[in-house]
Amino acid sequence: MASNDFGSMDMKDILFIGVLLMFVLLLMLELFRPFRRFGVQIAKASFVTNTSAFLFNNVVLSLLSASSLFAVAERYSQVGLLATMDGGIAKGILSFVLFDLVIYLWHAASHRFEPLWRFHKIHHSDKSLNVTTGFRFHVIDLLLELILKCIVVVILGLEAYTVLICELVRMLFVMFHHTNVSFAGERWLSSILITPSLHRLHHSTVRSEHDSNYGIVLSVWDRLFRTRQEGVPEKIGLELIEAENFVQLFCLAFITERRIAQLLRIIPRGHR
Repeated sequence: MASNDFGSMDMKDILFIGVLLMFVLLLMLELFRPFRRFGVQIAKASFVTNTSAFLFNNVVLSLLSASSLFAVAERYSQVGLLATMDGGIAKGILSFVLFDLVIYLWHAASHRFEPLWRFHKIHHSDKSLNVTTGFRFHVIDLLLELILKCIVVVILGLEAYTVLICELVRMLFVMFHHTNVSFAGERWLSSILITPSLHRLHHSTVRSEHDSNYGIVLSVWDRLFRTRQEGVPEKIGLELIEAENFVQLFCLAFITERRIAQLLRIIPRGHR
């Protein structure tokens, strides 16, 4: 038992280091070669609010996310739909593809169903778009997604190491496609994977544009379900929703009436 715990800790350390290195690399890229330059005040507010959200969410979920998925996978990997399939590259690829499909469907549902959108809209409230936008999530949004992923792990019978690989790749891509960069060959790459140009449109203020490009890693799902769009958004964020700090960001999910919100000064005056 101790050896399993030690092994899982090693894998989680690798996961953390990999994500940290990717974050630094992408941050440097968008600092020196940004696709779009945002105002200093907007960019600063985005960075501070998003990193605050990351720190808070990480404290709440640090003992739940990777460790919970790993523990569930260790316990139930022999009872799921893929349990009888021999381990190896083929099973790993199939597991990853199915896991990515589920997250695509969950993302689409988060836009289409109001109870889920109340929390997911926090992610779209950023007026800037940069690598830290990948941290801008409501903690309840993350908890709901964690529950879903645990259920999927049980149903599919994913192995523990496969779950950690899926989580690592997913986190790397969340940072990658929020990065404020553009590069040669991006259009070609977007035929296979979700790139910054595809996900940038997903953060448009125009509802018909941000209700598209739901993929996290593979772009095939948007083609298959006809939710893919291409283009450059005129503005980023949500027109009627704004948060100036982490407290406002957290409270936005519970705001449904403009007058009460303004009286409580939960959101800046002049916004709905």
